[in-house]
Amino acid sequence: MLKIHGIARSRAFRCIWAAEEAGLPYEVIPIGFGPGLKDAISAVNPNGKVPAMTDGDLTLFESLAINLHIAAKAGAPLMPTGDDASRVLQWTFWAATEVEPSAGMWAYNTYLKPADQRDAAVAKAGAEGVAARLAVLEGHLAKTGPWLLGATYTIADCNLAAVLYGAWSNGFDFSAFPKAKAWLDACVSRPAALAARKQRDG
Repeated sequence: MLKIHGIARSRAFRCIWAAEEAGLPYEVIPIGFGPGLKDAISAVNPNGKVPAMTDGDLTLFESLAINLHIAAKAGAPLMPTGDDASRVLQWTFWAATEVEPSAGMWAYNTYLKPADQRDAAVAKAGAEGVAARLAVLEGHLAKTGPWLLGATYTIADCNLAAVLYGAWSNGFDFSAFPKAKAWLDACVSRPAALAARKQRDG
């Protein structure tokens, strides 16, 4: 059984969502934030952060790498083969390297940090960065839709939508990107997403 180390109100949410999409049995080992986090998680993640995952003898950290492993266990259609597998990797790495840094800048300076520690200029720069990436996504979905790889939902959709979930749930303005917004709404409304969201937000 998969063991996901973390709590749903962390990046472990992404892994819970992926496990729900895969239909695989899993257990959440609750490790939350706070002064004891590093000691509690270091046996499975030497970076001292959540999440981590154990699957038999395999131990992994990095939420999106965990999700790729989960999808590979489930196989198609969640994790396709051939050229589409490469496209899954492309969009997953794009989520991590292009979208997440800007989304984090916006999030920390909009709702995560205490109000007196937020920097409006950094929030604005983060929002502009997210918007630039959403423009790319908008153009792509106009050609391929409804999902990133076309007709079939894959772990690429889960991974990118999970990175954007904080923006989606905390009032980011998606109005200039209707195709991206419709795609994201569809992702977060899937039964697996709703099950993960219930653990995170319920």
